[in-house]
Amino acid sequence: METKEIILVSISGPDRPGLTSKMTSILAHYGATILDIGQADIHNTLSLGILFSSDQQVSGFILKEMLFSASTLGINVRFDTISEKEYSDWVSMQGKNRYIITMLGRDISADLLANVSGALSDQGLNIDSITRLSGRIPLHEENSNAKASVEMSVRGTPKDKAALQSHFLHLSSDLGYDISFQEDNVFRRNRRLVCFDMDSTLIKTEVIDELAMRAGVGDEVKAITESAMRGEIDFCESFKRRVSLLKGLDESVMIDIAENLPIMDGAERALRMLKKFGFKIAILSGGFTYFGNYLKKKFDLDYVYANELEIVDGKLTGRHLGDIVDGKRKADLLRLIAQVEGLDLQQVIAVGDGANDLPMISLAGLGVAFHAKPKVKETAKQSLSNFGLDGLLYLLGFKDSYME
Repeated sequence: METKEIILVSISGPDRPGLTSKMTSILAHYGATILDIGQADIHNTLSLGILFSSDQQVSGFILKEMLFSASTLGINVRFDTISEKEYSDWVSMQGKNRYIITMLGRDISADLLANVSGALSDQGLNIDSITRLSGRIPLHEENSNAKASVEMSVRGTPKDKAALQSHFLHLSSDLGYDISFQEDNVFRRNRRLVCFDMDSTLIKTEVIDELAMRAGVGDEVKAITESAMRGEIDFCESFKRRVSLLKGLDESVMIDIAENLPIMDGAERALRMLKKFGFKIAILSGGFTYFGNYLKKKFDLDYVYANELEIVDGKLTGRHLGDIVDGKRKADLLRLIAQVEGLDLQQVIAVGDGANDLPMISLAGLGVAFHAKPKVKETAKQSLSNFGLDGLLYLLGFKDSYME
């Protein structure tokens, strides 16, 4: 009976065309079985690992030919023999939980990586791979819009998952980065619906505040809005109080505001790429359908659910029509749209900034607090606080090379 040998080949050096082909051709010639393979290229320097098994009687010939080829190509090669027990233990790890950590900043500092990797080690998690999602950053070019994103794939069961997420939240605040911790499962790779809040999420303003300023009641309405977003007063009651103050405002004001809505940084890029890759997009807003429909037409969105202002003889009456879209209603609508689209809730993404967004953020498979109030950020599992809305794309694993 022939004895099998398991060998790990580690290759490093200048990258060049044909290198991988040459090494795997040697294995093919001797009938070796490749058990695992991984390759990375950093600044034109290759790191290639191949784990293979072969009959012990031909292993020496394989190593000899690989050494000769490495010398010819000007690369380094190292061989390590792996015992059957080591291999079996490694295979058994494949069934363990997997997580994705995404880091986003103007750059990726050594301090950030040291803190994140240290926290993972303390929790008993192993890093399987590190991938750069963002493009390369020029060394001497100042760019206030620069983004750097790195994704880690880790394996294991955290000792205290809640504590780890809390640690990442505080680390994000202390170092000025966004850090996302997600379970890596089939749903993460198959999300198909994104539900956005509108005011202070897709646009940079609260439309009701804009309307109030035109009506001469800006300070009064803004104070009510901020209190509601902090969760200090009931949203429905605050909504009725604010809308009542708009009585008598001319409809032409709404047209002017709609045509000049300040779109959130990164929103156009995020919406364009999500549509390109087949996502359905909904606006679920405590704002107004008048403005939601304007954005729907502008960006070719799929759904808009918001509040309808009553208009009589071209003027606002200070009343609304139909049910108020509050936090509970947003969650119900998210669930309804998912059913219509035939999706599991784990395939849904929800993004918002206010307390009334928490129900849908908590319900969705990926709930993201965007430039959120403290209460929302502390409650949501994921947050984006330092960049535009296109930071969401990195949480989904998009690379800059996808988004040209």
